[in-house]
Amino acid sequence: MSQTEDAKKKLTEAADTTAEAVKDAAQTARKSAQDFAQQTSESAKEAVKTTREAASNAFEKAQDGMRAVEKELSPAIDDLSLRAQEFCNRSIDFCAESSERARKQFQQAAQSTTRYVVEQPGKSILMAAAAGAAVAAAFLMGRRR
Repeated sequence: MSQTEDAKKKLTEAADTTAEAVKDAAQTARKSAQDFAQQTSESAKEAVKTTREAASNAFEKAQDGMRAVEKELSPAIDDLSLRAQEFCNRSIDFCAESSERARKQFQQAAQSTTRYVVEQPGKSILMAAAAGAAVAAAFLMGRRR
């Protein structure tokens, strides 16, 4: 086999290896972004649940106190109670909407990352290598202390 053919074979093998590495990196980045989005979504759902519970508890306590005064101020109490309930509902809706927006943004980030890695495999590998070197350097510096 001539040197040219041997060099072509090595170049082809290197290109195949690089393509596989880029695919693996893209899949890893996508999985990480999806996991992060899922975790954030779950955290947001938990925050909404906690907010609902806190709002419900606060509303119940407010109702108990209001019952004592209700005999004298019934019309005013009814109005305040309605407003408090509306406020709680708006707060819960706001938390739910914020959670949904965050989930969508993380999904878009994951899709953008995947698209960028597919479109720019060379740059993606260089950025991944640079990030890995930075993490390794930080780890080594932290270990020396």
